[in-house]
Amino acid sequence: MNIRSLTRGDGVVIGAAVLLFIASFLDLYSVDGAPDSLDLPSLWASGPVLLGVVLAGIIGAALVVVAHGLPQVPKVAGLDLGQFGVAFTVFAAWSALGNIFDPAGGADNFGGSGDGPDAGAGLILALVATLVMAAAAVATPLVPALKGALLPAAVPPPYGAQPPSGYGYPGAQQPASFGGQPQPGQPGQPGQPFPGGQPQPGQPAQPPAGDFSPFWFAVPVPRPLFPEDGSPTPIAELAPGTWYLAVEQRGPSLVAQTQDGRRGVLQDTSGIQRG
Repeated sequence: MNIRSLTRGDGVVIGAAVLLFIASFLDLYSVDGAPDSLDLPSLWASGPVLLGVVLAGIIGAALVVVAHGLPQVPKVAGLDLGQFGVAFTVFAAWSALGNIFDPAGGADNFGGSGDGPDAGAGLILALVATLVMAAAAVATPLVPALKGALLPAAVPPPYGAQPPSGYGYPGAQQPASFGGQPQPGQPGQPGQPFPGGQPQPGQPAQPPAGDFSPFWFAVPVPRPLFPEDGSPTPIAELAPGTWYLAVEQRGPSLVAQTQDGRRGVLQDTSGIQRG
């Protein structure tokens, strides 16, 4: 799951889900004139409120966020997880509104006071949280302000600059070719220029034909990594600000290896930065 693909609308949904979880521990209803010693139940004490408001809202928020964070959204019965999540959040808001008018499930007289109980702080806060959650889930694809990235995009270092050493960075001691030791002065090693000088931004980094050596690179924007067998389903998403190892050239595409050892084909190599 790539958290950099989450939007501001997803951030609102996450915040509303946290608020709903907090509200679930507060009072379900309140009673005028009730003694202070009376222990009023929380939202967890009511089955309809727990299932229809609390759990429905939290599950809906999770589905919306997960759907936006996955490179390819799974579908159930022809609908993707995000659509199911939106439906859950709207249902939770509708259920919370209904429970506001009848917080005690039809109890007209509580403790002999003669008055029916009113909605408690937890139920009121749950209504606010589910309304905000549902509004954000529905409006995110429609409102440009909510479609913006939740986290700022990582900016790769300038061309020619070397990041700190360590696995996943060109500055680390890595073999220049598989099965051999790096040779001093070989292109692609730290401190050595590539043939033809430094690549320019927006220019594909292509090694000389027939003389490919593994090299480190970074992508300017998130790009999918496809399986080597040609399957159309991505196995990973390459994120900006992270260095990946190119191990093979296949026409205009590169076979790349991630830090966890997965290998796949990067079909769009335009604008990549070589380390």
